[in-house]
Amino acid sequence: MHELRHLDLNLLKTLDALLDERSVTRAAKRLALTQPAVSAMLNRLRDSFGDPLFIRTARGITPTVRAEGLAVPVKALLRDIASLLAPPQFNPATTTMTLSLSATDYALRAIVQPFALRLQTEAPHLRLAVRTIDEAQAGSLLERGDIDIAIVTEPTVPPEMHARQLYTERYVCALRAGHPDAGKPLTLERFCALPHALVSLAGDPFSGVTDRALAVHGLERKVALSLQSFLFLIAMLKQTDLMAVVPARLIVPGEGLIALEPPLEIAGFTKMMAWHARTHHHPGYQWLRRVLAEVCAVQAEE
Repeated sequence: MHELRHLDLNLLKTLDALLDERSVTRAAKRLALTQPAVSAMLNRLRDSFGDPLFIRTARGITPTVRAEGLAVPVKALLRDIASLLAPPQFNPATTTMTLSLSATDYALRAIVQPFALRLQTEAPHLRLAVRTIDEAQAGSLLERGDIDIAIVTEPTVPPEMHARQLYTERYVCALRAGHPDAGKPLTLERFCALPHALVSLAGDPFSGVTDRALAVHGLERKVALSLQSFLFLIAMLKQTDLMAVVPARLIVPGEGLIALEPPLEIAGFTKMMAWHARTHHHPGYQWLRRVLAEVCAVQAEE
């Protein structure tokens, strides 16, 4: 017998058709080929298997013992190949796949929480693994396959990764509903006089985007508390008279905090999701990315 590399898929399909039809003419019609083409392929099959495979009779062709022995394994092989080549099927309601997601502390509350709640309803058997990381690590984690989606800010989108904009965030002033200044106009003077808390992940722990905006006007504010967690910040605001300039999506109506417009312009930021080419065409990951984008769009409307 010749080496396997000489036996292509079309030859196996021809053998299967000949075994079923017991006629070169009918096999050619089934395969949408000419009769001479099928006859030529039969000659190649005979050469490959070292056996006549089919004997001509008055009614057409009849398989040899060798050909009959090939009928079941050839059909099974073709069925397996068809299954291998078929696009993967995905059903959110039954999938048991695992999604690995990276997000900052802020994104956990603003994005991952509503996303996870949606998945609980629409993909109840899916497993979600969330990692809080420095956004600078996202590219290497995606490259290694440690995560499937990275939620990052626009300047930190890893190069050579697919990306999609989720939304543009703005800043608001947050304070507890019972704060002494809750019902008063927030002037720039009062804004600077009130004690503030901020989240600082790098650099000066008592300075951030708000302080840079104030510096343009030659002003400073009183920063009494510096943290590295937005979730801890929210808890502190609810129990103190501190004020904080925070991303607007962190303030959920009815949870004890109110939002006021800042008395000066503070530049916001754009949130993106990034993913590696290895998951780009998979229907399951495509669905998950679409749901994530939908969740962010709904949050923006509320």
